[in-house]
Amino acid sequence: MTVQDATTDTVTGTDTVARPNTVILTDVASSKVKSLLEQEGRDDLQLRIAVQPGGCSGMRYQLFFDERQLDGDTVLDFSGVKVAVDRMSSPYLGGATIDFVDTIEKQGFTIDNPNAAGSCACGDSFH
Repeated sequence: MTVQDATTDTVTGTDTVARPNTVILTDVASSKVKSLLEQEGRDDLQLRIAVQPGGCSGMRYQLFFDERQLDGDTVLDFSGVKVAVDRMSSPYLGGATIDFVDTIEKQGFTIDNPNAAGSCACGDSFH
C-alpha cells in the first residue's frame, strides 16, 4: 500500500508534510490510474475523488480525471499519480482507502471508508 509522502498546497505550489486522515491510494489502484492516464495520452490530468449528495444512502462517491485546481484542494502524490480532494469532500474521505479490484466477480475501484456509517446494497452510496 502506498502512503503519501506529502501534500501540495495548491495556492503556493509547495509540498507540505502529509496530513493524517487523508485519502490513501493503494499500489494496485495507482498502477491502474497510471494505465488509464497513458490511454488518455494526457499528463496534465489528476484523479479527483469527491463526495456528492445523492444515491440511495444519501452520499455518493465520484472518481474522475480532472485538469482543474480548485481553491482549497488537497493534492496528494502516490508514486507519480496526483489525487485531488476538494475542501467539502475531505471530511468525508479522511482515512479512506481507494483500491482497484479485478476478479471474476468484480472489477473496478473500491473505496473502504471508515467514515461511512452504512452503505446501500449496490455499494455506490453511503451515509
